[in-house]
Amino acid sequence: MTTTQQQPLGSPFSAASTAPDVMAGIDLSGTTAVVTGGYSGLGLETTRSLAAAGAHVVVPARRPDVARTALADVEGCEIVPMDLTDLGSVRAAAAQIGDSLGRLDLLMAVAGVMATPERRVGPGWEGQLAACHLGHFTLACELYPLLAAADGARVVVNSSAGHTLTDIRWHDPHFRTGYDKWLAYGQAKTANALFAVHLDALGRDDGVRAFALHPGKIITGLQREMTLQEQIERGWVDEHGKVIGDGFKTPAQGAATGLWAATSPLLDGRGGLYLEDCEVARVAGPGRPMDDGGVRAYAIDPGAAARLWDLSVAATGAMPVPGRRELS
Repeated sequence: MTTTQQQPLGSPFSAASTAPDVMAGIDLSGTTAVVTGGYSGLGLETTRSLAAAGAHVVVPARRPDVARTALADVEGCEIVPMDLTDLGSVRAAAAQIGDSLGRLDLLMAVAGVMATPERRVGPGWEGQLAACHLGHFTLACELYPLLAAADGARVVVNSSAGHTLTDIRWHDPHFRTGYDKWLAYGQAKTANALFAVHLDALGRDDGVRAFALHPGKIITGLQREMTLQEQIERGWVDEHGKVIGDGFKTPAQGAATGLWAATSPLLDGRGGLYLEDCEVARVAGPGRPMDDGGVRAYAIDPGAAARLWDLSVAATGAMPVPGRRELS
């Protein structure tokens, strides 16, 4: 993938489009999907939309009881316990999914955290990078045989405009020299974008294509680690927590780009692209404000994507699947 492919395609949808708009007329009968974070916020909208279109949806959940309550009225939905920051839990969930599915048509990596206090997980990893990237990386590697078996699978990874905050901090990805919660978030979102670039490069011969996306500005549970005062100071909400900022989407609008990535025929034969507002995003110059949209060149750079892949393999111990072309 080169930046010349990172150009709008003429999508009939826009920033105002909703999940029902994008899914109108889409029939997913007989298909299977895994949606991380699929029981709250954008993930819940995604799960409901895929299931309504006929897909069998598996939702890995850190809080299975909460997930069961949220999805009680969704038919064709299965819940599997999983904590993205615990690779043993990720591998156990992948094994359980593998026992019940023969193929996987869609892997939707929606779960994430944002601007959290400093947390160390696993062997001392920075928590946001672990939850947003390393956990999803391991899950995708474990589920890869199912994706390849679908002969046309798509992997959709929720990144964010927050990727504009920083490239990968190659010298100190786990913030050993001092923690900044927003830089940590930005790095995790850049990692999400780069992961999609290299997974697409490795998977395309098996029919596995990958996309990253910015869902838009939406107030969901993602802000749970931020105080109300922080959100007021950023101009997002008023003192009652009501959204007042410009450019905010509803959850149904926020889920639309991911669903478009999962189902749009305009994306057939394409991959490794960064999307926003139900369209392929343009490459943004380094001085452009975050809210102007677009993707930074460093977040779609194939060389950086390959480097991050190697770093992630070394960190997680993810192994190529026997009998499959090596992923690393």
